[in-house]
Amino acid sequence: MDTQSIDEFYREKLKQIPKDISSSAGHFNVFRLEDCLHDSPVRYARRDYYKITVIRGTNRYHYADKSIEVNGTSMIFFNPQVPYTWEHISGEATGFFCIFTPAFFIERSRIALSELPMFTVGGKPSYSLNIEQENVICSIFEKMLKEINNDYTFKYDLLHSYLNELIHTSLKNEPLVNLYDHPNANSRITAVFTELLERQFPIETPGQRFVMRSAADYATSLSVHVNHLNRAVKNTTGKTTSTLISERLLSEAKTLLKHTDWNIAEISNSLGFEEPSHFSNFFKKQTEIAPGKYRTV
Repeated sequence: MDTQSIDEFYREKLKQIPKDISSSAGHFNVFRLEDCLHDSPVRYARRDYYKITVIRGTNRYHYADKSIEVNGTSMIFFNPQVPYTWEHISGEATGFFCIFTPAFFIERSRIALSELPMFTVGGKPSYSLNIEQENVICSIFEKMLKEINNDYTFKYDLLHSYLNELIHTSLKNEPLVNLYDHPNANSRITAVFTELLERQFPIETPGQRFVMRSAADYATSLSVHVNHLNRAVKNTTGKTTSTLISERLLSEAKTLLKHTDWNIAEISNSLGFEEPSHFSNFFKKQTEIAPGKYRTV
């Protein structure tokens, strides 16, 4: 199964790629649903970005190995670990959606996306909205649309606040109960792996140390063979166990560089590197910029 990159999303929907797509601070954008509808069907695939959609009418989502039919106005949360597609059945296909990369959220928040119920593997991602809730949610999207097009210096911090408002407004509602059966064995293993990974963050003091750095460490903790863990994670997320560990390590490194006054050696040690030079090589390989320079950008 393929994975749609955020570049491919823009090429397919808008025929052009924004200039800030590779920003180290992550990417965020918001759209009216009807502006992005095309005759070509949405392919069943994973995406390498998060997506929140509010949609009216009757629609059917094919989400992981289940099909979800939603009526009226619904809010759907999609994450990069789960493949999906959707088809419009009846009624007016209007609404909004926003997309964002993990870096956009992590750079501005100490809450891990994987801790949020709508984004957990095997979670229930659909929330039905009554008229009052629809009005509240749509007003947030309208504010996002207005803000994304202005020149306010701190607009992305404000957009992040609106994103949090969307998430927490939805959490106050009960998720639809007829959406999703229990995940399969691969999903369960991946969910536990993700929980073990996220449990080590955030790093809050220089004396705290990230110790489970390899797939073998997690396999041992889960009492499974490392090959079994790697297959389960790859089948569920489309990424290797090592890639997910590296991505989470990198996001925490960026947060510590931007939001603490710890020196490079302290950050390196807290992230489990034996030498600061090893950390610098890792960071530069992932970002093409040295940690010290990233801190001042």
